[in-house]
Amino acid sequence: MNTQPVLLKPAFKDYLWGGTRLRTEYGKECSLDRIAESWELSAHKDGQSVIASGPHTGKLFSEYIDACGREILGSRGKAFDSFPILIKFIDAKGNLSVQVHPDDSYALSHEGEYGKTEVWYVLAADEGASLYYGTCCEVTAEEFRRRISENTVTEVLNRIEAKPGDVFFIQPGTIHAIGAGLLICEIQQNSNTTYRVYDYDRRGADGKPRELHIDKALDVAKLTPSPSADSSGSVTVHEGYTSRLIAKCKYFTTERLDIDGCAKLNADVQTFRSAIVTDGSAVLTMGDTELSLNAGDSVFIPAQDKGFKICGTCGILLSYV
Repeated sequence: MNTQPVLLKPAFKDYLWGGTRLRTEYGKECSLDRIAESWELSAHKDGQSVIASGPHTGKLFSEYIDACGREILGSRGKAFDSFPILIKFIDAKGNLSVQVHPDDSYALSHEGEYGKTEVWYVLAADEGASLYYGTCCEVTAEEFRRRISENTVTEVLNRIEAKPGDVFFIQPGTIHAIGAGLLICEIQQNSNTTYRVYDYDRRGADGKPRELHIDKALDVAKLTPSPSADSSGSVTVHEGYTSRLIAKCKYFTTERLDIDGCAKLNADVQTFRSAIVTDGSAVLTMGDTELSLNAGDSVFIPAQDKGFKICGTCGILLSYV
């Protein structure tokens, strides 16, 4: 089993609301004019990340797992029948559609894949940038459907101004939308099932209104105010770094590490680890492997009973099962 950590290259998406910050601020290289999303850790059929260091360079992430064996996922990772998580950067130059995701039961029976639980970590926000999280009041399905047709649905949504460092945990059934001017890291279930509820009457590249999925959305949407969006914990101080729990559910756990010096960390045989560099630079060392890291980089660390260290000044989102 190959257990050295590896760098990943993302898959890119050029949705109409995307911008250029992932290229200009994070150095992402691709042929697209706009980069709406970069899928930094993905084994999903709609866009896989690619191994960018070590002997498996050039392999799709799923090919790398096949070559190394599912032991690299750890005992908890192997318990899922497919790779459990997907991590992406999202650059919203324009508003994303108002949308909702189903839970596992509904998604498996209607779409043939799992549902979507996700968490947003806000990396950057223009002044006044906001998002929608749930409804601001209880709304009936009939009223919600009517408001979609009348272009007044945002009047009953819970609008929140966002700032860097904010955390929004989004359970299936929660109506939500990322607003213009936000740069976000999203950690989510390995699913691409989204029901578009409302899209500001925008047109796609073909000049036609983008498809809505109102019936399915209303099947799964919770049209009452959602619990607090922020699921993060308090800051814990360690030698060389601080940590803060961002989100924890059965699909993933994510911590925010702020490193100023050397963070001595441990891998284990129960789960793989994903490290996403949000800012700064550092060097990750594990055994004979040394990886130079910069803002925007993504590292996959196979499950194993071994320590590693990250030395430098940087922010890391560390995710595992």
